[in-house]
Amino acid sequence: MQVALFAFSGVQMADDNAGYVDVEAAAWYAGRPAATIRRWASEGRIRKCGSRSSGGVRYYVFDLNKAPRDEYTRALIEPGTPPPLPAGARAA
Repeated sequence: MQVALFAFSGVQMADDNAGYVDVEAAAWYAGRPAATIRRWASEGRIRKCGSRSSGGVRYYVFDLNKAPRDEYTRALIEPGTPPPLPAGARAA
């Protein structure tokens, strides 16, 4: 089994879940609070898999827009832009 590494957070995961990360890693990548990532998933803006009862929800990081960060300090410059709402969906 190959392992995918994500340099932005040091997260490791198996290939069958490649691209899915925990809420903390997704929030860091997008430069947004974890609550915003959860809300976007509930609105259908980003994909998720798993459940709280099964050991944790994972979010598809490539549905998110990467937040620009300082190349030396990795400090957040500005949050990533929100993903678009799917057709027919309403924001929470």
